This record gives sequence, structure tokens and C-alpha cells, in this order.
Amino acid sequence: MKIVVASDSFKGSLSGEQINNIWLLLTEGERDKYEIVPLLIADGGDGTLDAIVKQKGGKIIPATVSDPLFNKIKSRYGEFGTSAVISMCECSGLTLIDEKSRNPLYTTSYGTGELIKKAIESGKKKIYITLGGSATNDGATGALTALGYKFVKKDGTVAKGIGKELGEIVSVDDSGKIDTEGVEFVILSDVTNTLLGIKGAAKTFAKQKGASDSDIEFLERSMKNYADVLAKRYGIDVNSIVGGGAAGGMGAGLSVVLNAKIVSGVEEILKIVDFDQIIKDADYVITGEGRIDGQSKDGKVVSGVVRHAKRRGVPVIAVVGSIAEGYEKMYDEGLTAVFSIVNAPSDLDGILRRSEKLYGETAKNVLRLIDSSAK
Repeated sequence: MKIVVASDSFKGSLSGEQINNIWLLLTEGERDKYEIVPLLIADGGDGTLDAIVKQKGGKIIPATVSDPLFNKIKSRYGEFGTSAVISMCECSGLTLIDEKSRNPLYTTSYGTGELIKKAIESGKKKIYITLGGSATNDGATGALTALGYKFVKKDGTVAKGIGKELGEIVSVDDSGKIDTEGVEFVILSDVTNTLLGIKGAAKTFAKQKGASDSDIEFLERSMKNYADVLAKRYGIDVNSIVGGGAAGGMGAGLSVVLNAKIVSGVEEILKIVDFDQIIKDADYVITGEGRIDGQSKDGKVVSGVVRHAKRRGVPVIAVVGSIAEGYEKMYDEGLTAVFSIVNAPSDLDGILRRSEKLYGETAKNVLRLIDSSAK
């Protein structure tokens, strides 16, 4: 029996590799009965860098770049063949700064631009950029500044690349930009938000990055000015870009200036790992995420896995951390069944500490169910 394991990580508790190892150990003495095919799948957020690099036989490249507050930190990016993988959370991520210092008025994506520059200078011709977990709302001005672009303010000075400056920008000077001729940029994202409005970068994501209500209104007005400057300079309706609001406008900025293509993170990773070919003779697919709810169908790992498996007629079982309101929508998408690893009332910290054990127990029960259906 062939079982493909294609689960997202459980943020804060279980990595994709840990989940894969649980299934491998569970069937270790019965390899003649089970063929477990472990995959590392992500949606453009945490874990995406490792998922791509490990499955493509690539390597991790260490690099010293700027964090969201311009402090130098040790970071990394991945490479395989002529491609590179850069993850915003590795250098411009929210978790890199303590809670009291979080404020998207002052954070920057400059470090992400430094990683992009390093990849280009090393000769890479295709650069994947994952946007999940960012601390920024700078419209990619920080990253683009690192690539040699200058965002000129009303007083004639050059912006350094933070959210607070977006309302002061009046023009873009690309005379000193790095040569990107022949380089393809692909943005991996799990959101479809536009740059502006109620579902835009500031109003949807800025609060979780440390912005107050007044900060959010300020950022929205400032981003509107920035969008107008880009539209005038590049002749593009910036707010029409699907996914442009991802990572505080990083999607829009890179799309407009670098002609980057925004794609679904999970869809691109499923393509990279040749998921459709792997599952064509599978009996079951096991997927999962930290929490399944009504939003899981919108660009998350579970939805992507279910969609592809459904085309092949392969049943999909989700093993998740918790089950929340609206999860039934995934049944309409083609999910066969869902199981939570939580087996008794407990505090979150307790569940997180025991998550590996809880997942293992749930996996045993799922395997028993699979066995019984095969008889």
C-alpha cells in the first residue's frame, strides 16, 4: 500500500520532517506492507526554503544581511542548479524582532533585497522569493533599495526603505540598479490580497506586525501615494495585482519593478516536487496543518494537496493540530476525513510540548482505519 505524506508543518511544534519521520517509524517493521513516500510541502511561509532545497538536492548558502531593523544578522538562502530560493522570514521576518520593537512604520525588507542581490551576483537565473512571516509594510522599497533603486522623497533625499516613508516618495530613480537582465523572479505566496483597501496590506496584516489603528490608517494613505508613484513610473494599475498586498506590499513592489510573477506557493512547490507524478499510483495521501478551518481552502497546503489528489481519485486524510469553524468546506473541496491530534482538554503549551506523541497516537489510529478499509 502506497501512502504519500504531504503535510505542512505545525507552526511552533512539529516540522514537516518530524511528521514524515513519525510515519516512517510507525511502519518501519512493515515495509513489505506499506510504502511511505515522505514529502516536504509548504505554502510560501515557514518551511518553504527547506522544503524546496532538500527535495531538489540543493544546498543552503549562509549570508550576513540586515534584519527588519537594519541590524546585521546571520541569514541564509538556498540554491539548486541555476535557481535560488529566498525566504523573507529568514531576514525580514516578524519573529526576528521582539514584540516591543515590532512596528511596520520602521521595519524594512532591505535584508531580503541583499539576499536577492547575492543570488544574482552568484549567477542564478531563476529566483524564488517566499513572502510568509514578514515584519514589514514597506512595499518592497527596502528590498529594491538594496538592489540599487532609489526612492526619492519630496525633500530630495532618498528613502531608506521603511513604511513610514511611503507617503513622502515622489519618484523612482533606477539609474544605479543591479543588472537583472535574464533573471526570472517568482514570488511564492499563500495570500491573494491586493495592495490597498479593506483587504489590502495595511488593513489586513499591519496590526499583527505591531501597528496601532492610527498607524494602519497612516500606512494606508502612505501606500496609496506609493502606488500612485509606481503607476505613473511604470504604467501599471498597482492595486489590480492579485497578491500585491502580500508581505506588506512586497508582492506589488517586486511585481511592478522586477516584473516578478506571483504564484500560489503550494501550487509551485507541488510542481517542483512532481507531486502529480508521485501520487498517480498512491492508495492514500496524508496531509495536514496546525489548524484546519474555513480559510484552509484559500491557498494553504491542505487545499493544494486535496485539489491535486482529487484529480487522480486518491483519498486524502488530514491530520491536524486543531479543527476550527468552517473546516467542513474542505470536504466540499474533496477531503476524505480530518483528525485532530488533541485527545483531551489541555492548555496550548501542554499540547505543543506533547505534539509529537499526540501526532504519533493519531497516526496509529488513522493507519488502523486505512488497514480496515483495505480488508
